[in-house]
Amino acid sequence: MKQRTPLLVSAGAALALGSLAPLAPVARAAPAGGAPEDFVALSSVDASILQDMRYATKVNFIGRRIDGYRQPLCILTRPAAEALHRAQQKLLAQGRSLKVYDCYRPQRAVDHFVRWAKDLDDERMKAEFYPRVAKDRLFADGYIAEKSGHSRGSTVDLTIVALGSPAAPVGPARPVAPCFAPQGERRPDDSVDMGTGFDCFDTLAHTDDPRIQGAQRANRQFLKGTLAAEGFVNLPEEWWHFTYKPEAYPDTYFDFPVAYRSVHGH
Repeated sequence: MKQRTPLLVSAGAALALGSLAPLAPVARAAPAGGAPEDFVALSSVDASILQDMRYATKVNFIGRRIDGYRQPLCILTRPAAEALHRAQQKLLAQGRSLKVYDCYRPQRAVDHFVRWAKDLDDERMKAEFYPRVAKDRLFADGYIAEKSGHSRGSTVDLTIVALGSPAAPVGPARPVAPCFAPQGERRPDDSVDMGTGFDCFDTLAHTDDPRIQGAQRANRQFLKGTLAAEGFVNLPEEWWHFTYKPEAYPDTYFDFPVAYRSVHGH
């Protein structure tokens, strides 16, 4: 869920440290209006890529619709969307399809995550999404952060679905089995078996965790290899998380809402 980013230094702190180290790039917050011209709805580039936008629903690790997700829509920078299209063309020829869970994420959604993580009394989804992690450890263990690469527009969370698989309802907005339970027991999903569900806050979600073997490991490596061939880099702690490189906006965190009018209202 989280994108690990370099340490960001405030202008004042950078001046104070200037004699010790070169200045780091300063992250820039962008206005909350519409998206820049080079952001697109993924469906306008490739309508065949499946979309299961969990944060526009109550089926996620918080158990509520997330701030800023006005419609269940994948928005990305055009280069990232076109790279997904290239990967999808190869997969379709093999009887498979990409399915995205999250794409561009507004800063207000990240702020929602942060507020939730600080509310230690709200553990409604713990039994499914973070059963082995104490909520007061979510920041320290890197599962929640105040900035996300998703807000820069070139990061996507996704999986692979075998064409012809019956669509699986994501189920109720309450915990089901732990996210690392066997596929037939955890929350229904029509994706191939990746060993854990999406947004599983557990070390088993690390892409190369040695405990994940057999078909599950092969599926993860296939996803990683397919996307790497088109310029995507995987976050090692999350098998589903990929960033297209080079990023169009490496230092800017946008806050326009996830809505059709954000990308069609120019």
